[in-house]
Amino acid sequence: MCGIIGYTGFREAKNVLIESLKRLDYRGYDSAGIGVIDNQLQVFKEVGEIPNLEKEITVVKGTFGVGHTRWATHGKVSKENAHPQLSCNKKIALVHNGIIENFKKLRDDLEKKGHNFSSQTDTEVIVHLIDEEYKGNLEEAIFSALKKIQGSYAIVVVCEDEPGKIVGARKESPLVIGVGDNENFLASDIPAFLKYTNRVIYLDDGELCVITKNSTKVFDVNKIEVSKKEELIDWDFKDAEKSGFPHFMLKEIYDQPDTIHQTLRGRVSGIEQSIDFPENVGKLLDRNLDSINIVACGTSFYAGLLGKYLIEKLTDIPVFVDLSSEYRYFGTRNKASLVIAVTQSGETADTLAALKEAKNSDCRTLVITNVIGSTATRVADGYILMQSGPEIGVAATKTFTSQIIVLFLIALKIAVLKNKLGSDELYKYILNLKELPRQIREILERSDGIKNIANYIKDANSVFFIGRGINYPLSLEGALKLKEISYVHAEGFAAGELKHGPFALLTENTPVIAITTKDATYDKIIANIGEVKARGPKVIAIADDNDTEIDKHADFVLRFPSNSRLLSCFSITVILQLLAYHVANLRGCPIDKPRNLAKSVTVE
Repeated sequence: MCGIIGYTGFREAKNVLIESLKRLDYRGYDSAGIGVIDNQLQVFKEVGEIPNLEKEITVVKGTFGVGHTRWATHGKVSKENAHPQLSCNKKIALVHNGIIENFKKLRDDLEKKGHNFSSQTDTEVIVHLIDEEYKGNLEEAIFSALKKIQGSYAIVVVCEDEPGKIVGARKESPLVIGVGDNENFLASDIPAFLKYTNRVIYLDDGELCVITKNSTKVFDVNKIEVSKKEELIDWDFKDAEKSGFPHFMLKEIYDQPDTIHQTLRGRVSGIEQSIDFPENVGKLLDRNLDSINIVACGTSFYAGLLGKYLIEKLTDIPVFVDLSSEYRYFGTRNKASLVIAVTQSGETADTLAALKEAKNSDCRTLVITNVIGSTATRVADGYILMQSGPEIGVAATKTFTSQIIVLFLIALKIAVLKNKLGSDELYKYILNLKELPRQIREILERSDGIKNIANYIKDANSVFFIGRGINYPLSLEGALKLKEISYVHAEGFAAGELKHGPFALLTENTPVIAITTKDATYDKIIANIGEVKARGPKVIAIADDNDTEIDKHADFVLRFPSNSRLLSCFSITVILQLLAYHVANLRGCPIDKPRNLAKSVTVE
């Protein structure tokens, strides 16, 4: 989950590396470091965020080097454990993302050969192995060293004796080349170099690349050069800027009217009354589909749970939702089932592993992701892009609503194919979908009212979120957002389950947020609110603008614009996001960089 950048070109590498690391610090912010070569290798490392590092950097004029922002896995947070890690002779510098499983044995063997280690990291083993194998050609030394390594890695390496050359390699951890004019880049994520170029080459597992300012070469595991396609990224680097907002998370919440429009663009037609996907995706969603498995982690998992309700409601096809980390070891493999993997980055380690398990079991596979060319898009039989643009805040916001949009479109497409939905009904859903951006803007205009409620709950030790039906996964997502950025303990529950244990935790100081919609369970959720209030807590209801009954039962009400009951989940989601944001902001929390968390979980 660490951030990696390598640069070789005509600019001062120090400036490029620091700028790029600032765009990667959502991947890790325990410590940071750079290594720049200007005749000699100079390395600067510091604990904490990148401004701490900037203060320590002296004058360095080199035009190639590497940088890293760390999310600690092996070894405590310290200057010694920060990257780059160095060879014994201090001529080779390496940055790494991943986990080396056999590092202890390798370290013992290297120490017996006289290598001196200065860190507790598994990473340092790699650079010493390269040093051991080095005979004047960096890529040859890396090829030899990697044969001895077990585990996952993305590495970027420079050597003082080979000016202008950078070597990268990957296995089960992302690495992408940025192709510029008279300059080239290597990074763990596209936003790192998006300011400089939108031309990219994706590395596959087992591949090694050699870049200079004027060339890029990629080799397979057998050292045979391979031809790689250059892709164009349509993201604007300004999408990765705060644009006047105090936090990326708030900007990305406010981006949602546009990102929902972008997700729908080219896929829904009111005139033709159709849902359109690429041909290969359409074949995966054929009328003979008898079950669906959705695999995902974190917020994407809750999107998958929402997808279950949407797909089952519209198609009558059974949908099973599994955490990726569980599915890969325990999930049922049904060859007649379609496996849908949901992953914002397309690089989530557990979801990729689950996807590969499904492929190995001859299941049809489809990926919902935000990044074209990501590993998931190359593993699966088909993919659907969210089209949300880069998301920098660690807490997912706009990608969550885009994931739900895509799952809803899948539900509509299958319903049409299976003759479960008539043209008039489809047309109504399309009209409702096109209304969503306007309705989200209405929610954003009500932010001050949501902030007032946030002020009420900001000092709570614990908060409950409850809902029924499609509102149950929304309660889980609302609780996740609150606890991950504000550090307030929060739990989401199916409202009918409160009597089966959670009531034991309920006190008069535990605010309860009840998500209500005027569906078949409305009377039941009203009864649940009564049960909660009988035990003393205040109840904050999230309710439809036209719900006149709810005021009699809840202490506070946050309203959302009326829409199709199935589509109310989008407005409710934005209310929950703003509530979490305002609570965290009132508590003075580091909203974009919650402690112990990073954006893309690319290690198991």
